[in-house]
Amino acid sequence: MKEYKKSQTVIDSLTDVQRWVTQESGTERAFTGEYNNNKAAGIYVDIVSGEPLFSSKDKFDSGCGWPSFTRPVVDEHVNETFDESHGMRRVEVRSHYGDSHLGHVFPDGPKEATGLRYCINSAALRFVPADQLEAEGYGEFAKLFDE
Repeated sequence: MKEYKKSQTVIDSLTDVQRWVTQESGTERAFTGEYNNNKAAGIYVDIVSGEPLFSSKDKFDSGCGWPSFTRPVVDEHVNETFDESHGMRRVEVRSHYGDSHLGHVFPDGPKEATGLRYCINSAALRFVPADQLEAEGYGEFAKLFDE
């Protein structure tokens, strides 16, 4: 079983934007993130801890400017808390083990799925392509992409 944890070594290796987003609850500018338009098959993991967060199977184009997903790939890896910053009341999404700020979840996603839109910063994620899941220790998720 792969171990997921936050480490100072990983945090020290993050780019300024990755550190700002994950550690200081920042938000990258809309339409600038690396994964906003990514359509490849695979999973998205926390850039800090490596814990699996979302699958490309649940990704959709919401038009909001950030990668959007209908559900986490492992519910227990995503924590939701109330965020009342910037004069708004929103639900913040953080990774469980890394405690990374990921983004927010809104109730305006596709009704035929969950009705939720997990609006996630690319800077908080690392993409693992489906054909590399086994090699990177995420083999248990390979079955999601069996055709």
